[in-house]
Parts: sequence; structure tokens; C-alpha cells
Amino acid sequence: YRAAIETEKRICGLVATDSCTRWLDAHYDPVANLYTFSSCIGNGDSLVVGDLGTGACNIKLKVYKGTSLVSENTLLDLPTGLVSFHMDQHEPRTPAIAVASGPFIYVYKNLRPYFKFTLPPLEVNPLEQEVWTQAKEVRRERYGPHLHTSCSRRFSFPLGRFLMLDPQEMETYVNLHKQQPLRRQTVITCISTLKKNMAEEDAVSCLVIGAESKDIYVLDPEAFTVLSKMSLPSVPTLIDVTGQFDVEFRITVACRNGNIYILRRDSPKPKYCIELTSHPVGLVRIGKNVVVGCAQETLLSYTQKGKKLWTVYLPAPVMTMGLMDHHTRGFQAVLVGLSNCQVQLYRDKNLLNIVKTPDVVTSICFGRFGREDGSLIMTTKGGGLIVKILKRTAVFDDRDTAPGPPLAQSIRLNVPKKTKLYVDQTMRERENAVAMHRAFQMDLSRLRLASARAYVKALESSLTPMSASLSEPLKMNAVVQGLGPSFKLTLNVQNTAACRPVMNLAVSFLYDEALYSMRPSFFKIPLLVPGLNYPIDAFVECLVDKGISDIIKVFVLQQGKSAPLLTAHINMPVSEGLPLN
Repeated sequence: YRAAIETEKRICGLVATDSCTRWLDAHYDPVANLYTFSSCIGNGDSLVVGDLGTGACNIKLKVYKGTSLVSENTLLDLPTGLVSFHMDQHEPRTPAIAVASGPFIYVYKNLRPYFKFTLPPLEVNPLEQEVWTQAKEVRRERYGPHLHTSCSRRFSFPLGRFLMLDPQEMETYVNLHKQQPLRRQTVITCISTLKKNMAEEDAVSCLVIGAESKDIYVLDPEAFTVLSKMSLPSVPTLIDVTGQFDVEFRITVACRNGNIYILRRDSPKPKYCIELTSHPVGLVRIGKNVVVGCAQETLLSYTQKGKKLWTVYLPAPVMTMGLMDHHTRGFQAVLVGLSNCQVQLYRDKNLLNIVKTPDVVTSICFGRFGREDGSLIMTTKGGGLIVKILKRTAVFDDRDTAPGPPLAQSIRLNVPKKTKLYVDQTMRERENAVAMHRAFQMDLSRLRLASARAYVKALESSLTPMSASLSEPLKMNAVVQGLGPSFKLTLNVQNTAACRPVMNLAVSFLYDEALYSMRPSFFKIPLLVPGLNYPIDAFVECLVDKGISDIIKVFVLQQGKSAPLLTAHINMPVSEGLPLN
């Protein structure tokens, strides 16, 4: 593969010579005749492309090895999605390719057809069954009243084709198909994969399918049976899956009604809904956030719960989007292909890099291609194939490289208009400015006076947690432990003096003797050494079971003084137990 790449570089002369560029132009084939979208392209050891052809013919599954086409398989219908997944644990660990086309999923193993899965048929409307039965039994002049009553829905086969025929052709058509039962079949609109029970890269994965019938199916990778079915309010068009089926997973789906729905495990209906201002064009998940490209030339980011994070305005409409996940560097970003022949690289809302292309890009894929882990594969509107390789020395700065001032500077602030009340209040303040200032100063002075009085009262009654005496500087706090009826009261007393001890202290408790009993209720404190914390324990017994509590007052006294040095009011909790007789 490296030899083929080097030969292609020498022939085309497309090797980037600018040392500032971050990409090497490995291959460009403007006449590769590849017409596809990002959902129909996958890379790995080989490049697998679901080619749309002209829309009616040349619809093929093409496989490229290096830059050479090595295999082609004809598809019967237009592909809507293509994924690679591991079906089992057998060695060697070769992934299979699943191609969604119409109501079928074609599974290829070792690039050969392996299995074909058909979506389960939908329930036929009883009115359609009745019309088809009567159409087989009566003449065509009597079809009309029954047909018009059934024209409000999508018809089953062969009734849908029958309604499109001219009256003279109906009888021949009925005679040809009257032995066939009615069947109503949906088609696949999007496809993705979900890990079964392990998060490893080569773990077994389930197929997740979005159908035209507004349903999401999760298929078993081995038996191809429906493991789970979820319903949506609209037809899904874009899908992204994360997590594990047996543990927890999230399915993010963009629908035709312009909304994004998030489904979770064991939830048959959407858990969250994100309402967009325009229809989504691309959907990429980075970490726990979802980045959506909309038709109004905007790039939006939302959380998993639908909270909007940021908005970026783009210079041109979005054509396609893809995830740039470089595992070796731990780097994740969003690739956005625009209609102005540019591919812009965004990390969060910062524009990191712009890749210019010779034509409008219609599909984009980043990942391993051959031996290169950082390969960027793109197809163009004219059918060209572009392969670029990320330089090993390339560095992406997190700062925004968009020219000009930041976008936030151009956003006008939503300043509310001046109301009549606002104007009246402004005029009142101008006319009474002096009186209002004097009233404010008077209230401020009263507040200061009330604060000073409260402080002096606290000092005089020793209600502060620290002693106001300079000769006996003390600090005390109390802790109550227990649920009741027995409580443990711990007093922590500390001498905050620099070098002088405090002696001849005592502690007394004042309480309602009808509610509590204490032991001891009065005791002396030993000599207090500066800087040490002295815990003193007392035990309180609640005497009643009426669910009431009271305050216990604690006084720190000194011999020869009538006023306490410290006072504490302890709010006792309500006893949750019963007192013992």
C-alpha cells in the first residue's frame, strides 16, 4: 500500500510542499465514478463504497485496496447505509459488511455474499384487505366507492399498483395477481451498529436499523432476530448509537419532522426531544454531546438531555458531516463538508483547519486506510475520489482560527425597552435626590447603632463564643451527641493566651429540671495551659417522652467574680427514644 501511495504521489505531483499544511495529498482520481454519501462509505484495511450509480443502473458495492478497485458486487436497489461489524467470536477476527437496501440487509463476509435479512412485514389495514377481496370478486364499475375510502394511507402490494392503473387495465391486473396475498413492506432509511456486551473495538455488534415505518429495530448479530423495537413520531433519517445493548445505550435519531429524538434502553419511546429551527443535514456525536449541521448554514451542539451549548454560523450550506477520531492521539473533532468546496474542522465551536477541495464533497470518512491511521477519504459531486493523510507532525491548536473578531462580538445584547414605570422612577429620583440620600444616611446610622447595641449587650452578658476579658482569654464550643433519651454533651474549652495559664475556673449548667437531669451539673476545671484544647463531658438524661426540647445554658465562672466569663445556649434536640423507668 505504501508503494502504491508513493507511486501515485510521484505521478500526480500532489505531495504537499508547504510545511504549514497538516495534510498530505495521497491520491486524487477525478473520474473514479463514485456517487455516494457518508452513510454508504466505510474504511479499514480496504475502502468499501456503496455506489449509487445513475440512480437506476450501475448500483454496485465497490471495494478498493489501496487506490485500486479490486471487487464489485451488483446491488438490486439503492443503498441507504453501509456498516462493518463483527458477527461472532470466530478466528480470524474479520469484520462483515452490512448493506441496507430497500427492505433488505445484505451481509457480506470476506467480500462475498453471506446472508440476506428482510425486515418483518407490517400489519395490513383491514380496509385494504376488504377492498382487495371485493376487487377480485366484483366488476371494476363497483371498485370506485371502496377505493376512495382507502386513499388516505400508504397502500400494500399489490393494491397500491392497482390504484394507479387505468380502468380498462384493472381487470387484467386483478386476474394476474388475485392469488397473491396483500403484504405491506417498509424500507430501511438508516443503519448503524451497537456493541453487544463489550466495548472493545473487535467486539460483537448488533445492527440498529431505522425504517420508513417510524420504527427502530435492534438485530441480533448471529441469528438476525429482532432483539428490540422502538417507535418514533417521525421517519428517521440520521442515526448515531453509543453504549452496549446488554448494559446501557443511547440512540440519537434525526427525523424528517426536523426534530432529534434520544432513546434509551428499556424505553420503547423517545426519552428526550430536541426541536431544531431547520432540518438536520448531518449528525455527529462527540463524547456526551451531539453536533448537528442544519440546512440554515448553522452548526449546533446539544447535550444528551437536549440543552443547547453553542451555535456556529457557516459560510455555505452543509453537504455532509463526519467524525474525526484519531485514537493514537486522543483527538476528536467534527468534519463539515460545505458547498463552497471546503471541508472545515471544528473542535467544540473553534475552527481548527480548512481543507480546500477541487469539487464539492458529498461524502467524508476519517480513520484507518491500509497502514495509515489518519486517512481522510472523500468523494465529490462529480464522482471523484480524494485521499489525504494526516501528517504525524501535525498539531491542531484549540484556539479559533476564523478571521476577524470573535462571533460573540457581533451578537447584539437583548436590552429591554424603557418602560413608563422606569421613566417615572428616574424622574422621581432626580427630583428628590437630596431627600432620598438623607433618608438613606439616617437608616444606615440606625442600623449601625442597633448593631453596636447588640454587640455591647452580648459582651456584657458574655454570650460571645470568646471571652472579652484580657486577663482570662478563653474560647468555648459545645457538641451534643446521641438520639435520646441519653445525650452526651462535650464542651471544648481553650486558653487563647500567649503564655499565661488560667486557673480557678468552674462550669455550671442551668436547665429545666422537669425535662432534663444532668450529671454532674457543676464541676471545676483544672489549670488551662495556653494553646491546648480541653474536652469536658457531661451526660444529659431526658425525663419526658412528649417530643419537646429546651435550651441548656452553660456558664464558665471564675472564683471571686460574680459575672460569668463565657455563656453558651445549647439547643437540645428532640429525644427520639423513651425514658427508662
